[in-house]
Amino acid sequence: MAMSRAHANRIEIAIFAKAPIPGYAKTRLIPRLGADGAAKLQRLLIERAIQVALSAGIGPVSLWCAPDMDHEAFQTFSARYRVSLRAQTGNDLGERMCNAFRVLAACRPAVLIGTDCVVLGVRQIVRCAEFLLSSVDAAFVPVEDGGYILVGLRRATPSIFTGIPWGTRNVMAETERRAESEDISTAKLDPLWDIDCAEDYHRALGCGALHHEQCQFDPQWPNLL
Repeated sequence: MAMSRAHANRIEIAIFAKAPIPGYAKTRLIPRLGADGAAKLQRLLIERAIQVALSAGIGPVSLWCAPDMDHEAFQTFSARYRVSLRAQTGNDLGERMCNAFRVLAACRPAVLIGTDCVVLGVRQIVRCAEFLLSSVDAAFVPVEDGGYILVGLRRATPSIFTGIPWGTRNVMAETERRAESEDISTAKLDPLWDIDCAEDYHRALGCGALHHEQCQFDPQWPNLL
């Protein structure tokens, strides 16, 4: 379900992504996949996120890169899908997201997604975009570990990213408390799950969100059938 033509191209969409560098991306999966395998999974996740973002049809898509924009994967995907590249800047995740929204949401609403959630689809992105085009200040798709995989804002709102305990199970709850204390209206969809560890990887394989033929980087690949 893409956005209606009347609303299309009205919302910026950013994808936050780590470069698929062995030892840098998906480090919690290294014991299961090895450093090279974890990096190859990250590359797959980045490309999937770009495809979903473009399919949503809500507006321009940009890929926000860490540690920089130089990695071959970023350059390849930019050329292949015609998405712009930007570098993430800031000392922690909150500051990096805040800085992105200062750019993206200066003139119109924006949505930011990560790459780890293989069950985030067009429907969730479009629904959050619709919230932002109505009267909602901030829209979220939470994940089961207590964080969120999507945040959308009608305008840059630095306070929603300040003082949040990033990397803990309290991220979504603390963000909601912060929004309530500052009269920021919010909407939240049902929680999804993302791929952080070996159990999540097997869950994605089991439900078909990752397909066997995509996972030849897996040292156990012949036995995944």
